[in-house]
Amino acid sequence: QDCAYIFTSATLTMTSSFEYFCKPLGLENVSTVLLPSPFNFEEQALLYLPRGLPDPKDSLYNELLLERMLPLIEACGGRCFFLFTSHKALKQVAQMLPNKLKYPLLIQGDEAKPILLARFRQLGNAVLLGTATFWEGVDVKGEALSCVIIDKIPFANPVDPIISGKIAYLKQRGLSGFDEISLPNAVIALKQGVGRLIRDVYDKGVLVIADPRLTSRDYGKHILASLPKIPKTRDEHKVLQFIKELALEHETISD
Repeated sequence: QDCAYIFTSATLTMTSSFEYFCKPLGLENVSTVLLPSPFNFEEQALLYLPRGLPDPKDSLYNELLLERMLPLIEACGGRCFFLFTSHKALKQVAQMLPNKLKYPLLIQGDEAKPILLARFRQLGNAVLLGTATFWEGVDVKGEALSCVIIDKIPFANPVDPIISGKIAYLKQRGLSGFDEISLPNAVIALKQGVGRLIRDVYDKGVLVIADPRLTSRDYGKHILASLPKIPKTRDEHKVLQFIKELALEHETISD
């Protein structure tokens, strides 16, 4: 019996191509349609790519990252998701934050996800630390979430048996496991994390992707080309000015 299948998501493409979704599923000669976002990212958001951070493998990376992010968190008055690619990094930052933060701190694992999200919305000035479970399926509209910080490009762990098996399979056929699996999967995961910031046509905020490999490695341009067309800056002062303007807008609306 003939039937049709429809796959739909905001994160199926890499650089506007469905190839990386269709190819692993063995889908050929399929109809695809890529629809534009209803959000005006050029006016609603700013992407900050900070300068001067070391390679993410550096033992001081998390400490230096937190030092650079604190002025932004302060300027936003909390209202921030701090998303990590590993529980280890989350725990390190969670241990450093309490003495440096004057806003409520919510940490994944302390309570169930729905409770943490409810508290985040209710508090209105909290900082939430989360890993993979908070990169997708989380919807916080409005002023309560005005900043999303992503610590690293979310490359899957190469020692994962499924990932390593797929990479070995591709290598036997003369293909690059990085190009065929690691990079596309990281792009899709990153798009999901980026998608936490702007949830409706009225949302505004700052997105930070701290990983210096985004600007220093050749593959960074493919990742950036796959993200929404958000204005980019490497200047912290421009970010703080953008946050200040957001605060003024909120005050005007409140009045």
